Amino acid sequence: MAITKVLGSKPADCFQFQDPNSWTCMTELVSDVVVEVGDFSFHLHKFPLMSRSGTLQKLISEAAAGADDGEPCSVELHEVPGGAAAFELAARFCYDVRAELDAGNVVALRCAAEHLAMTEDHGGEGNLVEQAEAFLRDVLGSWDDALRALRSCDGDGALLPLAEELHVVPRCIDALASKACADPTLFGWPMVEYYTARGLEETVMWNGISTAGKPRSPGPDWWYKQASSLKLPVYKRLITAMRSKGMSPENIAGSLTHYAKRHLSGLTRHSGYVDGGHRGGGASGTVLSDVEQRALLEEIVALLPVERGVATTRFLLGLLRTATILNAGAACRDALERMAGNQLEEAALEDLLIPNTGYAVETLYDVDCVQRMLEQFVAANTSAFAASPEITDEAQLVDGPSGELMPISTVAKLVDGYLAEVATDTNVKLSKFQSIAELVPDYARAIDDGIYRAIDIYLKAHSWLTASEREQLCRLMNCQKLSLEACTHAAQNERLPLRVVVQVLFFEQLRLRTTVAGWFFVADNVDQGSPIAAGHYAPERSGELDFGAGPPEEEDDDDEEEEARNNVRSSSSATMSVDDIRQRVVELEEECSSMREEIHRIGKPKGALSRLFRKLGLGGRSAARRQQQQPPPPPPPSSGDERRKSMSLEC
Repeated sequence: MAITKVLGSKPADCFQFQDPNSWTCMTELVSDVVVEVGDFSFHLHKFPLMSRSGTLQKLISEAAAGADDGEPCSVELHEVPGGAAAFELAARFCYDVRAELDAGNVVALRCAAEHLAMTEDHGGEGNLVEQAEAFLRDVLGSWDDALRALRSCDGDGALLPLAEELHVVPRCIDALASKACADPTLFGWPMVEYYTARGLEETVMWNGISTAGKPRSPGPDWWYKQASSLKLPVYKRLITAMRSKGMSPENIAGSLTHYAKRHLSGLTRHSGYVDGGHRGGGASGTVLSDVEQRALLEEIVALLPVERGVATTRFLLGLLRTATILNAGAACRDALERMAGNQLEEAALEDLLIPNTGYAVETLYDVDCVQRMLEQFVAANTSAFAASPEITDEAQLVDGPSGELMPISTVAKLVDGYLAEVATDTNVKLSKFQSIAELVPDYARAIDDGIYRAIDIYLKAHSWLTASEREQLCRLMNCQKLSLEACTHAAQNERLPLRVVVQVLFFEQLRLRTTVAGWFFVADNVDQGSPIAAGHYAPERSGELDFGAGPPEEEDDDDEEEEARNNVRSSSSATMSVDDIRQRVVELEEECSSMREEIHRIGKPKGALSRLFRKLGLGGRSAARRQQQQPPPPPPPSSGDERRKSMSLEC
């Protein structure tokens, strides 16, 4: 609840407002002095004013000396702090008429009392300066009242200089900073009255019993919304005071994020942020101009903590986009690029699509900015990934990257997606496309399907590239790391150079042969009764494993019968495994035939390419017909080697 204080004992209706813009003190005596304050006139009496105010005593004496007898003298006080409202409270105090003080008018009254010299020399004990100062100390004990008092200084340009001179503004800022840095749940301080009052508003009375629960405990962001109502100069001083008192960087960044989203219209349009009816407006709800928004953005960036992760990457990239649109200074944009680049793994693709502005630019999106952020990320994480190139098993990345490789793997996918987006822009030069792609190390990509897709889109949008430029572009991807779907697409892609298509087919054939050889190894283990394939181990003798030994002679007859049944089942499953392998080999041979036909459709290779195809087993249609004319092989013998030879001929 807001703190109030009543001064004076006489009824408040002694002061009456009369048109046009005039105040009159209703007493038995006729007014003998008129005080002009701005557009308002106060018809008062000399004695109450001169006995309480040193300034009015001097001005009235000078005015009375030059006035005609019987005519009221006139005094002008156009520079009184707080204007007519503050002077009215001071005049009521001079007449001992009731006046109510609150957090919204105490600062103006304190400054007006100082300006009018209503001190102990002219009012004795209980003078206006003393009483206003005592009430101001009570106001600073509450977060809401202290903020309201500070806001009253911030909104009056004539009041602020004297409030600074009387140290009212620094005291308000220090009180607010101390309350924001303290834990609001420790002592039940008055800073939680906002949450308590809201809880009371939601209270439901049932049969005279309140159903409201305990007051809600505010989170660390409880002060963000109210602090964002301050104007930038005062808000900046508040944030600086909080930082000096030990406020965490996360809370400072959170408050700055809230303040920026409330006052920057460009940022709110991008993020769709709406708060309390204010959308990109100033502290008073007015829309800021581009110049004011640029100055505000640069100040916010200067206040942002430099620690990594205290501000979200989405917010930083949103500020960077707004800074580009508002043409902010180079230092501001460099700072944002550096902070966003350090945590680029948290970015989304849509946030990187920063439009280029101006008439001299060529590309649709600012690819230079993304390149600088990527360079910053690689430079900041060089030590963390120093040992990564020694990784030889790429299955680690496919199954699940380690903690150290996760950021660079995430950024690799992000860069591949970004390149695919900008590849459609015909103004993106080949050198720029390559430089961005080469910043990502090869070990960061588990598979190269993403970079292949970006290359394919770039080739489609830049059909005028020469053969050498196409081959140079295709060197960005590793054909060994393409998935089966990507290999199938690449084998039929007419935009790729023929050399790249041959490499794709070569590595796919090599992968096929490796897979078939692995299946044959499994089949041999099954044929030879390997204990690994059978799924059980033989007993240990003399400290060694005897894989060919049978059960001991001490076994019962029941155990021998059980083992015999197991051997029958193992033989049956082994036969089924061989049949499955043979069927799979036939399917793979059909896929190779289709790939071979696609090669001949593109164009019959000659010379060195023909020898390469024959080495790969892709000799041509005549070789295929000769294989088809061969008689079917005899049934597979029991030996593992003869079985593999028979299956190879059959395939």
